[in-house]
Amino acid sequence: MERLKGLIFIISGSMLWGATGPLMEWLLNHTPLTVSFMLTIRLSVAGIVLLTYLVLTGKNIFCIWQQKTWSRQLIIFGVAGMLGVQYAFVAAINESNAVLATLLQFLAPIFVVAYVSLSLKKWPPKYQVLGIIGTLGGLFLLLTNASFDALLVSNKALLWGVAVGLTFAFYTLYPARLMKEWSVLLVVGWGMLIGGLTLGIVSRIWQSKQWLVFMDLKVTGLMIALIVFGTIAFVLFLSSMKYITAVETSILSSIEPLTAMVISVTMFGTSLGFWQLMGIFVMLVCVTWLSIADEKA
Repeated sequence: MERLKGLIFIISGSMLWGATGPLMEWLLNHTPLTVSFMLTIRLSVAGIVLLTYLVLTGKNIFCIWQQKTWSRQLIIFGVAGMLGVQYAFVAAINESNAVLATLLQFLAPIFVVAYVSLSLKKWPPKYQVLGIIGTLGGLFLLLTNASFDALLVSNKALLWGVAVGLTFAFYTLYPARLMKEWSVLLVVGWGMLIGGLTLGIVSRIWQSKQWLVFMDLKVTGLMIALIVFGTIAFVLFLSSMKYITAVETSILSSIEPLTAMVISVTMFGTSLGFWQLMGIFVMLVCVTWLSIADEKA
């Protein structure tokens, strides 16, 4: 029963998170909302919601700020980790589409392998090298549809896509000690709030005229859905890890880009060529294989 609960959590969480990409793509393409404004609202509200939930459950949310070591790490995570990966992800959507941005998250294991190999000053195992080559081959098909003439995305979109993989790797590795010492929800809640407030201050959100867009009830409803879906998805994803293995989590999280692809194609008319679809399949298989092989190792 516990395992079934974990499977339901990860599948539901992945589908909800996958749905947020096309939602953001639609808002960026059909409203005056910019990446900075949308992300400031999303991160700030989601952070406040998570921290409020912790307060209501009797948790002391300010205890983490009592030691400089932890508070410094929390600020770095909030700005470079949480805000970094979220901004790169939304910017990649803005420059390309939700499917591509979601899939480029799967480049993160490559950067993790590279970091570990450099730290240990040794070449990665053969299975990791093969998995990386396969993932990059799938990415090539996705970006070119097997045509050597030109990329199907702009150079800016590709750069933001690589940034998604890099920042996602940092987001995964850096807060390990923080989350071990403190609860995951506490670290994530503060990380979201710090990231949102930082971006809001830098972009001077209080001066923006984009607030007027919320007079449109449809836009307001989509923003609320975006925040709710994203927050619930993250909680479900974290909760699933209590009941199922890391390998099962990795395999089933591939539902996320598939959900984004289905919604983008059926509802927003995104078109994908045959070789692009093959590239998506190859990337998902190789990343899943890397996870399984890492678990066995």
